Amino acid sequence: MAPSGPGSSARRRCRRVLYWIPVVFISLLLGWSYYAYAIQLCIVSMENTGEQVVCLMAYHLLFAMFVWSYWKTIFTLPMNPSKEFHLSYSEKELLEREPRGEAHQEVLRRAAKDLPIYTRTMSGAIRYCDRCQLIKPDRCHHCSVCDKCILKMDHHCPWVNNCVGFSNYKFFLLFLAYSLLYCLFIAATDLQYFIKFWTNGLPDTQAKFHIMFLFFAAAMFSVSLSSLFGYHCWLVSKNKSTLEAFRSPVFRHGTDKNGFSLGFSKNMRQVFGDEKKYWLLPIFSSLGDGCSFPTCLVNQDPEQPSTPAGLNSTAKNPENHQFPAKPLRESQSHLLTDSQSWMESSTNAGKCKTDLISNPNLDF
Repeated sequence: MAPSGPGSSARRRCRRVLYWIPVVFISLLLGWSYYAYAIQLCIVSMENTGEQVVCLMAYHLLFAMFVWSYWKTIFTLPMNPSKEFHLSYSEKELLEREPRGEAHQEVLRRAAKDLPIYTRTMSGAIRYCDRCQLIKPDRCHHCSVCDKCILKMDHHCPWVNNCVGFSNYKFFLLFLAYSLLYCLFIAATDLQYFIKFWTNGLPDTQAKFHIMFLFFAAAMFSVSLSSLFGYHCWLVSKNKSTLEAFRSPVFRHGTDKNGFSLGFSKNMRQVFGDEKKYWLLPIFSSLGDGCSFPTCLVNQDPEQPSTPAGLNSTAKNPENHQFPAKPLRESQSHLLTDSQSWMESSTNAGKCKTDLISNPNLDF
């Protein structure tokens, strides 16, 4: 790697400043909306005291939750792979000596034999990051903006100037939810005054223009946020990230778009946690450590034909499954202790059969 000079360092600093522009824009817009709604609409334009009190109380609750979740999404640092996924000095030397090919992969296979990984590259090779010099855990990807490998990376969001991944995905979902509720509440309570604006029912003050633009902004953001929030709710229900929705993960047996899905309820718990009292609060409660995840793999030998009989024969002989020796950490294994199957029966209908991964080496 070429040494970085003063010029490249200055460019990096300039980029860091530019990356904050969307966050500053959202913050200024939020500050103006507070002034327009709380001051110009509630205090100046509303004549009914009861309506003022109710609207201000509900507004400040939504405003506080919006700001709290937005703050947590921005300033929660993305989690990176632990040290065990980094290559040792001797392994790095071996990789540098070996040309790209089977010998290169053999070094990576030896390094990854005790790691809890299922996924592979499209060619079936061990997923390795040359930039970070580590073996990528499942669902981990390298972010070109952050220049780091991010655990369970969903995407890099310019509106929060941060990578959305394992450590802050719950906060990002709550940010979308509360920002949508915030906009819907403003649009609903501002509607009658917006109509009065066009019927000349409002006094000719500056408040009328704040009321008009406030409604337009709230309605416009409500439409965009509802589609984005709905999309991420679908992702959570399927236990997918944005990256996995565009490119399905590849396992040892092949590509499986639902490889990490455990059924709706367990998918929800993996993001929001077991304790429902924390679900609506921007407090970290996601399950696991971000390095290993329970999987619901199609138990099929890739050498066998894709038939129901082939699936059944494979399911009866779990010893044929080429799974890692230690596929799950203790922090994730309790998802598998329920008497229920990994996939809910309604999810199984019309799909190929799936079985709970049975591994005698798991330490529950």
